[in-house]
Amino acid sequence: MGEIILTGDRPTGRLHLGHYVGSLRGRVELQNSGEFSEIYIMIADAQALTDNAEDPGKIRESILEVALDYLAVGIDPKKSVILIQSQIPELFELTCYYMNLVTVARLERNPTVKTEIKARAFDQSIPVGFFTYPVSQAADITAFKATTVPVGEDQAPMLEQTREIVHKFNSVYGDTLVMPDILLPEKKIWSRLPGTDGKAKMSKSLGNCIYLSDSAAEVKEKVNSMYTDPDHIRVSDPGKIEGNVVFTYLDAFALDQHFNEFLPEYENLSELKSHYQRGGLGDVKVKKFLVQVLETELGPIRESRLKWRERIPEVVDILEKGTAKARIKAAGTLHDVKNAMQIDYFGQSPLIEAFTATKDQPVC
Repeated sequence: MGEIILTGDRPTGRLHLGHYVGSLRGRVELQNSGEFSEIYIMIADAQALTDNAEDPGKIRESILEVALDYLAVGIDPKKSVILIQSQIPELFELTCYYMNLVTVARLERNPTVKTEIKARAFDQSIPVGFFTYPVSQAADITAFKATTVPVGEDQAPMLEQTREIVHKFNSVYGDTLVMPDILLPEKKIWSRLPGTDGKAKMSKSLGNCIYLSDSAAEVKEKVNSMYTDPDHIRVSDPGKIEGNVVFTYLDAFALDQHFNEFLPEYENLSELKSHYQRGGLGDVKVKKFLVQVLETELGPIRESRLKWRERIPEVVDILEKGTAKARIKAAGTLHDVKNAMQIDYFGQSPLIEAFTATKDQPVC
């Protein structure tokens, strides 16, 4: 069996630069590397419903938006399988079996779960589905026999829980599930891009996102409103780089070639930073450069997305065919799991043989 990737996103709205830096850009590189025999990219709508159960319309409307973003950034349906989670019932059956291998106490200790519960202010009103979504993720990962799961550092505890479930299952029922490995971004900045307001996380709910589908005018407006150094009042003032969102974004996107094209008086980002730190460089000039840098990245994505938007029936067909292909894979794993657990009563562990075996045993 070759190397297999599983990754995906919750469809709670359009995807933004945080998604792009943290995962989408890397997925396209992995897809085109030729190192993986299968790549599954999941639109995790069932997981999104765990904290949006009263607003399913929001999830439904976001599925095509996410699919458009995938296709626009370069996810190729000929190389990657794009699927919708809720349309593969095998995933939920696997989740039920795995739940018996995980304790409530272990779920409560999961750092990612604790952080997400706090962020949503659930307190004691935690939906059961949300509380157990690490188990659901384990089902997703193992269903497609994923060997590699690209995630940010904040999601590492989730993969560790999956590895525990795989180890437990294989210990109890025999070697059945594939043990996945984590693939972290090369640079820390790629794990989590801050919001335009300087908050630690770019979030749709906080309104501090630059979306992949934003127009050039919208991107410019959002960059111009970005948080910088509040003490950098005059151009002559020395400026701080740490916590300055504009420079954080430049760290994520700026290349030497961008300086040659848009800011030739500097050779690279290090020179720009040094000038800003000693004073004599204004925020307006730096922001203008960032707008130009982002446009080189977002312009082609925006153009591609608009073209795909005119072909919605084709996008739906891609999702339908991808989901059907993914379901075949998940069904094979479920078959193996039920066989290992000896609960495929009408298959390789028939009830008649089990019944006869017990009847043949001597009565004490």
